[in-house]
Amino acid sequence: MTTSPAPRYVGVQSRGTVALPADIRRRLHLDEPGAQLEITERADGVIELRPALPVPADQRWFWAERWQQREREVDEHTSAGNVTVHESTDAFLKHLDDLDSE
Repeated sequence: MTTSPAPRYVGVQSRGTVALPADIRRRLHLDEPGAQLEITERADGVIELRPALPVPADQRWFWAERWQQREREVDEHTSAGNVTVHESTDAFLKHLDDLDSE
């Protein structure tokens, strides 16, 4: 995590609204739909904010449209019975070799 060398300040509006700087929102993916902040008030008066994303950043690749399209294609093949089940690892590897030699 990158931290700023000096403290940064944001204003608190009358309704309690705080605007996070754009660079922080982008870096922590808080500019994405559904993003929230977990807020914790510590006994020493410090308020901690932690990003709470609907999908963790390290799993975002799975939810990309391209990947989801491929998942739907696999589901269609499976539903149609267009699958091959192998009895062993060796049988699976032989099948792959046969496909490679076609």
